[in-house]
Amino acid sequence: MAKNNLTTVTEFILMGFTDHPKLKVPLFLVFLCFYLVTLLGNVGMVILIQVHVPLHTPMYFFLSHLAFLDACYTSVITPQILATLVTGKTIISYGQCVAQFFFFTICAGTECFLLAVMAYDRYVAIRNPLFYTVAMNPRVCWSLIAGAYACGVSGAILRTTCTFSLSFCDDNQINFFFCDLPPLLKLACSDTTKAEIPIIFGNFVFLVNTLIILISYVLIIKAILRLKSSGSRAKTFSTCVSHLTAVALFFGTLTFMYLRIGSDKSLEEEKVVSVFYTVVIPMLNPLIYSLRNKDVKVAFKKVTGKFQVSHST
Repeated sequence: MAKNNLTTVTEFILMGFTDHPKLKVPLFLVFLCFYLVTLLGNVGMVILIQVHVPLHTPMYFFLSHLAFLDACYTSVITPQILATLVTGKTIISYGQCVAQFFFFTICAGTECFLLAVMAYDRYVAIRNPLFYTVAMNPRVCWSLIAGAYACGVSGAILRTTCTFSLSFCDDNQINFFFCDLPPLLKLACSDTTKAEIPIIFGNFVFLVNTLIILISYVLIIKAILRLKSSGSRAKTFSTCVSHLTAVALFFGTLTFMYLRIGSDKSLEEEKVVSVFYTVVIPMLNPLIYSLRNKDVKVAFKKVTGKFQVSHST
């Protein structure tokens, strides 16, 4: 493609793995294991919450949606990575790139809002435990979930429209694993001022949700400190540890990846962080919420016990 002709790009070439050709087989096996564990953990969590009646509470209702989003989240990215590694085909069409970016952004944006909703849910549960199920009734829960998905979809439409209204010409090599905002901005051959809109919007959404989570936990800590027994304080706060861990992992990687656009990050750092938040975190979340959660452990034992009994008979 001659530069004086500025031919419009109709496909992109994903160059994320070209620097490590000898590692393709080991990387394929690692990503495949991560993907299978992620699907097993998150889909299993959704099924467990659905079939075990004692888990039909607001907290686990939101957790089931977090597990669903994580399963979708990684499924938008990982199959593309696996296909690239096993076939060596690094070409992705312009339309496929747009679709991948759009659905990835929906999942990431919705999860950001959902984690804020879950922080608010923990505050309500700790502040007024006797009125928790009344305050967080099914109508309220569904309204909060619908709001999180609506915000996620709206943000994805804005970010995708602004990003792909840019012109991509001549250079179509994305030195990344998938179609993400930072590497796409580097390829744009038109004024990237339009891209400032989704960046500013994304930063605003991030800061708003961070503020909601911080305020919720300040109020949670105040409520916990009012408890007379130190044992009660420790037990109550332990119900928040899993959520805090998930928030720290998710928001920490987003901060590194998106709030520092234009900084002196190396491309290899961006690649490592992108793998972490697209592949590793969705795999870790069900482990975080199950290993420290007695209710989930009990539910798993009962459900698997019933399955073994029915299978043996």
